[in-house]
Amino acid sequence: MDKLPVEYDDGSNIRILDEGSTILITGGMGFIGSNFIKFMLENYPENNYVNIDKLTYAGNPENLCDIEHFDNYKFIRCDICDHEKVSEAMKGIDAVVHFAAESHVDRSLENAGDFIQTNFFGSYVLLEAALRCSVKRFIMISTDEVYGDIQPGSFSVESDILLPRNPYSASKVAADRLAYSYHEAFQLPVIITRSSNNYGPFQFPEKLIPHFITNLIQGHKVPLYGDGLNIRDWLFVNDNCSAIAEVLMRGKNGEVYNIGGGNERTNIEITRSLLSILEMDDSMIQYVQDRKGHDRRYALDSNKITRELGWMPTMDFEKGIKETVNWYTQNKPWWKKLLK
Repeated sequence: MDKLPVEYDDGSNIRILDEGSTILITGGMGFIGSNFIKFMLENYPENNYVNIDKLTYAGNPENLCDIEHFDNYKFIRCDICDHEKVSEAMKGIDAVVHFAAESHVDRSLENAGDFIQTNFFGSYVLLEAALRCSVKRFIMISTDEVYGDIQPGSFSVESDILLPRNPYSASKVAADRLAYSYHEAFQLPVIITRSSNNYGPFQFPEKLIPHFITNLIQGHKVPLYGDGLNIRDWLFVNDNCSAIAEVLMRGKNGEVYNIGGGNERTNIEITRSLLSILEMDDSMIQYVQDRKGHDRRYALDSNKITRELGWMPTMDFEKGIKETVNWYTQNKPWWKKLLK
């Protein structure tokens, strides 16, 4: 991976992290955050990493038990809404990668307040602390869901209007734009990433792929919303981690980067792929009433990050989905404990 800095002719205030920098990761015990920490330790071992996580139901210390003894890794249990603890954790930090969020749409329909508190107010607390500590880079992890429902044949670009249709995506829009405002108003070096649906190991079994895999392994039917024709673009988690690392090291301040997998699939196609891998048939599908505010399609145009930073996803979807099924098959104690 190229670690050389990129120079811009427009005089923007890009600052490249030096070796030995200390990077704060929020929500690092979660699915993408824990995979990102492992990716960074492998590819950028010269840096130091501080992980803060509230350890809610989706934050699992077992995700990082194999690296907890590393000299350049530190964990702090911390709610990102706690001004005092966040300010203390931010001391000496060179860069922030902000993953921590409530992220399940169904839960947001039941209790939107938790999403507003964590995703919006928590981001505000972090941005304020980062501003006071003059961090060199603040990466705001957003989502493709901020664009709302995308019509067939079109793809979301970074400059598109944001049209969220459920409380989760609305709270992410609020945090996304708040982060951008800190760049514009205070020159905080913010960069925003918006990725498509991630899949892979260590994902809490409430999202579609791990939920369906764990159901099928246990011999339970899978609940498929509506007609199963909702479309998502699937991105292997390590590909997302590599993209975020490129943005962290070489991205341009004030910019938004879409990170797509280039793997559009309907939910029924995903379901049948899992059934095929596990040698089951359609009798394991149970169609259920569609949820409120269920967007029909998300699809990202990722040409900007490819053009500017040279990033492209590398994981073939068929290979990635098989690896994911195998991981859950081989790690039953990990996810069974979470389902109790």
